[in-house]
Amino acid sequence: MTMISDLGTLLEETASLHKHLCPRQVLGVRLGMFAAEMFPFELPQGDKRLIAFVETDGCFADGVSVATGCTIGHRTMRIVDYGKVAVTLVDSKTLQAVRIIPTLDSRERAVACASEAKSRWHAQLEAYQRIPNEELFVHQEVTLNLDLAAIIGKSGTRVACALCGEDIINQREVMKDGQLLCQSCAGNSYWRLK
Repeated sequence: MTMISDLGTLLEETASLHKHLCPRQVLGVRLGMFAAEMFPFELPQGDKRLIAFVETDGCFADGVSVATGCTIGHRTMRIVDYGKVAVTLVDSKTLQAVRIIPTLDSRERAVACASEAKSRWHAQLEAYQRIPNEELFVHQEVTLNLDLAAIIGKSGTRVACALCGEDIINQREVMKDGQLLCQSCAGNSYWRLK
C-alpha cells in the first residue's frame, strides 16, 4: 500500500547496522519498498501483521527488516537459509503470500546501468538504487506449505521440559511418549554435549 520512509532514510538505517552499505542491503530495502505496493497496510509495519521468510542470512535480511519492520525479535522474520536472495512475505490476517526475488539478470543490468562505476560491486550498489522495480524484481503469489499459526505460536505460554526441566515458550514443546519435551530432549537438537 504505502511506505512511510524514503529510500535514503532506509539505506542510512541499514548502513548503520553494518557501518557501511552494500548491494545486498540495497536489494533488501528496495524489495521491502516494493512489497509495500502489494499489501494493504503501511510498511515498515508498526505491528506484527506481516511475516517475512528470508531465504538467506546476512545484510540482505537486515535490508528487508529495515524496510518492512519484520524482525527476529518481534517474531515476524524467519530465516530459512536456502542461500538465496529471496523473501516470502505473508499477511498473517489474510494469508496472502508473495515471494519476491531479484530478476535473474539483475547483476548484469546493474553493470549496464552503472557502467561508469569502478567495479561490479560499486555498479550494483549504485544501480540497485535506481533500477525500476519491474526490471529489478520478480514476484509470485504463493501458498505456504506450513501452518503459519503454529509458527507464530501463542505468546506467553510456557511449559517445562519433562527431562531437562528447561522452560519452553511459544508452544515449541513436543509430545513424545506421553511427555512434554523440548526439541533437544525429543531428539531434534542442533547441538550435543561433549
